[in-house]
Amino acid sequence: MYHLNLAPADPILGLNDAFNADPRSDKINLGVGVYKDAMGRTPIMTAVKAAEGILLNDETTKSYLGITGNAALPALAQALLLGNDHPLLGNPRVKTAQAPGGTGALRVAADFIAKANPGATVWVSNPTWANHNAIFEAAGLTTAVYRYYDASTQSLDEAGLLEDLQGVAANDVVVLHGCCHNPSGVDPSAQTWAKIADIAANKGWMPLVDFAYQGFGAGIDADRQGLLELLKKDLSLLVAASFSKNFGLYNERIGALTLIDQDAATAEAAFSHIKLSIRANYSNPPAHGGAIVATVLGSSELRNQWETELTQMRERIADMRTGLTQGLAARGVDRDFSFIQSQNGMFSFAGISPEQVDRLRSEFGVYAVRSGRINVAAITPTNLDPLCDAIAAVL
Repeated sequence: MYHLNLAPADPILGLNDAFNADPRSDKINLGVGVYKDAMGRTPIMTAVKAAEGILLNDETTKSYLGITGNAALPALAQALLLGNDHPLLGNPRVKTAQAPGGTGALRVAADFIAKANPGATVWVSNPTWANHNAIFEAAGLTTAVYRYYDASTQSLDEAGLLEDLQGVAANDVVVLHGCCHNPSGVDPSAQTWAKIADIAANKGWMPLVDFAYQGFGAGIDADRQGLLELLKKDLSLLVAASFSKNFGLYNERIGALTLIDQDAATAEAAFSHIKLSIRANYSNPPAHGGAIVATVLGSSELRNQWETELTQMRERIADMRTGLTQGLAARGVDRDFSFIQSQNGMFSFAGISPEQVDRLRSEFGVYAVRSGRINVAAITPTNLDPLCDAIAAVL
């Protein structure tokens, strides 16, 4: 019936399989992008536990949700994205559908783009999240890359970025990481975001903001700065948001796709096709994750508790960035790693080669993606010193 060769292992999930099979007790997993606390666990947030208690007591049915998911979630998700005082809140130009994770939101966006503008090229940063190309290509779209990260300076290639975006054709789509760029941890400044918005407005391409880490950069409000700069230009755009990281809801698969269009009638027509894409894909989303997020965001007490916990998570990551930088310097490494402290979010390009990554794995049981991307959130006070020793040794 079919003749297929063995598909290649996913570069990140396959790495996790190898880590799990490693018998060494002192192994360190810096590959898979999940938050870890100081004990190396991926915890359930206290606010989430409290919300689940409320749901357990109050839930009366397990019937299907509608196509767009939890009825309370769109308004709450929009306020989180845009801020409580943004003039677009409540505007019929803005439409939101719950999705199974940020990945699900991206796939629905891809299907919508393929139907609304089948000739569009989708531009992604170089580098970008490993699954971006696969998602858009699976929807039948062509992808291309724009310059983003300068490995020689461990910083944003602003000149290359802006030059490439100037060359994007009208009606193409550009995927922009809202904050905490994955995999580099390097984000544009507010001034650079304003330049990106100007180019999008002048050239006529559509931004698709992948907003997977709100709250993990400089804070919930500061992390939306890039999105707000785009909206100052009255652009039509899509936002694929994930609640996996900032609510710790990885296995609940909860995200949202938000469409912002030029006017209410255009938004309504476009959103009707987004709903058709959802119906043909998974019909309607799973309920539990969306109910948790809506319960937390809809309660001032739980919202405050959640924000406090999110701040603690963000600050722990920052502490590990500082610890790694100082630990390498203390070991006499002949290289400046201070750039790690200027990056945002869970990830960093650590400035190590694929060959050095291989040595870290084989000699020290330290698992990282061969590009040199590490999950800083997986560093703990316990494994920090062994990790610094290992990196110093391979350098």
